[in-house]
Amino acid sequence: MQLDLSGKTALVTGSTQGIGEAIAAALARAGARVAVNGRRADAVDEAVARLRAVVPGADVVGAAADVSTAEGAASLVSALPRVDVLVNNVGVFGARPALEISDDEWRRYFEVNVLAAVRLTRAYLPGMRDRGWGRVQYIASDSAVVIPAEMIHYGVSKTALLGVSRGFAKEAAGSGVTVNCVIAGPTHTGGVEDFVYQLVDRSLPWEEAQREFMRVHRPQSLLGRLIEPEEIGNLVVYLASPQASATTGAAVRVDGGYVDSILP
Repeated sequence: MQLDLSGKTALVTGSTQGIGEAIAAALARAGARVAVNGRRADAVDEAVARLRAVVPGADVVGAAADVSTAEGAASLVSALPRVDVLVNNVGVFGARPALEISDDEWRRYFEVNVLAAVRLTRAYLPGMRDRGWGRVQYIASDSAVVIPAEMIHYGVSKTALLGVSRGFAKEAAGSGVTVNCVIAGPTHTGGVEDFVYQLVDRSLPWEEAQREFMRVHRPQSLLGRLIEPEEIGNLVVYLASPQASATTGAAVRVDGGYVDSILP
């Protein structure tokens, strides 16, 4: 299967590290022009340089903006008015006892994890629909379905993305634009390494700490390991491709079998 995104412009929010950077690299390998987004211009520039190094000949541009604010989203859209593939990846997470999550923290999680994606979808979906082709994706999490006791605010924000995705898919119905949610399982990133060490003995070597985390805190995983970011990127590229033209309004799992369900 040849997944060719030549001639398409893709925007990946929160793509200066981790899953977002891996998604940006995967889209670039498929031939897309990729806009790398992050809040800090220096971090964006560094990520652009890394992507150009790992994907020779890649067409990569920087798009520094804080999309968790209306002003930041507007500035990004002004600088990048046309997008064919929108990957709403930006997000925050962290452990917090349920009864200690303040109103302000709940609001912050919804501003970053939900409203940033809503704003950009509102901005870019009309153009995609007018052109008769486009792809909108939301990077959700197994936590959307299996709400973790140690971070319910994160889980609930990802649950909201499932509804956002399905709703905008109905808005795009019959237009040639597909809208989908990617449910990512426990994934190996720098931020997740920090999170793992919040929950297991910090003196353990990483491989042992990872195994202990999965055994104690994510025993449902059928992989028994953390997913690599590139594995998330592979699914995103497929959903962005012409070959995925009949997949829309879906929540597609790349979770290592973590969610105990026979349905997608």
